[in-house]
Amino acid sequence: MSYLTDKLRAPYREAQGEVTVPGQMLDDIVAANPERRTLLKNSFGLSMLSVFGASTLLTACGGDDDDDDAPANGGEGGEGTPGGQPGDGGTTTPPPGPDYSVTFKPLDDKIVADTVTVPEGYVAEVLYSAGDKCVIGSAGYAGIPQSYPATETQSGGQHDGMHFYPLEGVDPNQGGLLVLNHEALDNATLDQSVEGLKTRLSNVGVSVVEIARGSNGAWAVKADSRYNKRYTGNTVYNVSGPAKAVVGATVVGTLNNCSSGNTPWGTYLTCEETLNNYHYQAGDAGQPADEGYGWVVEIDPQTPGSTAVKRTAMGRFSHENTAYMLDENNRVAFYMGDDTTPGCIYKFVPNKPYDPANRANNMGLLDEGTLYAARFNDDGSGNWVELTVGKNNLTTGATDPGNFTQVATGTVITGTIVDFNSQADVLVNTQAAARVAGATLMDRPEWITVGVDKTVFCTLTNNGSRKRTSASNPRANNSHGHIIRWHERGDSPLATTFEWDLLLLAGRDAADGVAPNLTGNVNGDTFSSPDGIRVDPQGRLWVQTDAGTGTSTTDFFGNNSMYYIDQKTGESKRFLVGPLGCEITGIAYTPDLTTFFINIQHPNQTWNTLRAGGGDARSATVVVRRTDGKPVGA
Repeated sequence: MSYLTDKLRAPYREAQGEVTVPGQMLDDIVAANPERRTLLKNSFGLSMLSVFGASTLLTACGGDDDDDDAPANGGEGGEGTPGGQPGDGGTTTPPPGPDYSVTFKPLDDKIVADTVTVPEGYVAEVLYSAGDKCVIGSAGYAGIPQSYPATETQSGGQHDGMHFYPLEGVDPNQGGLLVLNHEALDNATLDQSVEGLKTRLSNVGVSVVEIARGSNGAWAVKADSRYNKRYTGNTVYNVSGPAKAVVGATVVGTLNNCSSGNTPWGTYLTCEETLNNYHYQAGDAGQPADEGYGWVVEIDPQTPGSTAVKRTAMGRFSHENTAYMLDENNRVAFYMGDDTTPGCIYKFVPNKPYDPANRANNMGLLDEGTLYAARFNDDGSGNWVELTVGKNNLTTGATDPGNFTQVATGTVITGTIVDFNSQADVLVNTQAAARVAGATLMDRPEWITVGVDKTVFCTLTNNGSRKRTSASNPRANNSHGHIIRWHERGDSPLATTFEWDLLLLAGRDAADGVAPNLTGNVNGDTFSSPDGIRVDPQGRLWVQTDAGTGTSTTDFFGNNSMYYIDQKTGESKRFLVGPLGCEITGIAYTPDLTTFFINIQHPNQTWNTLRAGGGDARSATVVVRRTDGKPVGA
């Protein structure tokens, strides 16, 4: 989540009489720490197999949520190199495939250029910007602010999480569907003097666009594709699962769509990182109930006429993204972080296995299952605490201790009485349920990714006002964040216990001699506030940052960036640096990894402007590729 989202939500919180949790707002972080001032394979056929799945050609491509079942050297993902060639009896060794070893020359420290900087031999090309044409017939932003209804059919603002999906009959390394979130507004492109509320709500949500690679290697949106579609804050969504009776059969709007995930059956999970519709301002009639927001929303990009569904069984909180682990029996678990300061880490296990033979059988899979929250014990063990009414103190008259990690040790915690009379109560009030059940309050859990070896990683972006520490959150006033990882017992998505350790602590180099809470242990290129994280199908770990953009941060770390992290040595190599004012977020790729898609969110100077003299720097998806056509990163 962008720290700007905190500021956007603040007026609504204050109007509702809500007390902002210390450490959540930018000003709190500033007060706690002035340093933080502002915060796949070798052939077309094999690629199709790895992306679609052997049974249905509809299983989603490898990445954040399915790289665990796409091992680099074969195994349960079915991506090993076939033995032999036709007619040779299967005895001839096939020619070697691409080399995915990381060999790029890391970028320099402290880059503050107003452009997207990539290593020598690479290009970064803008593909899809805020206000660009999406739905067939849309006008598109041309430098003059627009209002609803024009804004309803073109790209939203503040691009965030995304995923690349293949299309049957199309080489997935040459074309497919790109689905991406729009977290917040690109205000400079909007005219809110007309239909202000609908205009704002049209600028958030999700875009689905078909894209194709040209003969010159450049990618472009196919403007005439029937798949191109917007899901916005004005769209009607179905509601399913145990909390449907409380929320209602439908809800108008999805918003604060931060990151996302995919499923083994090829749907897209957009994550709502808000518990209310704060886009309603003074004078706007019809304020919807808060219970309609804070859910995971499932979208089927392959079926443009379908209605997206809010899946309440997965809990209601400030969802960041989802990532899944699949076992040999097609049992699956979805991991989720609550982007709150502090927040918990969750796992949802559907009751039934994924059915690779019949895609339609999976469309209600996320409506029945068990929701857990993680407890990280100080001895390096962990367990998943079940969030089911009647268990783990989730009863009538339960005491919610609140965000006690934000108050000094010795302060008496009185708590608040919460009634959990039904599973719907647990799901609507998931954050309180997790605290009551004894889950660990973490330093702003954001993205989660599952590696090819089934290691699970989570970025803990920062918590500038933590007062009470633990082994898993070892720094008070944790302004720079850290990354935690764990292994489920038996590498099973069904496990209820795990073993964990810290991959790294972000922050300044030890040689700088700053305070311990500002000092990291990164080996190589240092960074602050890890946010986006993904292990690609070749097992390479990528991290993106959402640190402050003032000079108190950029003087030491440069602009927000993207890094490769060696999982064995911990070595960090800076791969991409964004323009001024931006967050780096969103990562997707083609199966052969020759094309990466990266999102540049809320740039604020002259990069990607249309108006004469600037003033409308636009969020955008950029294509990153090597000019020689080899895999990115190699």
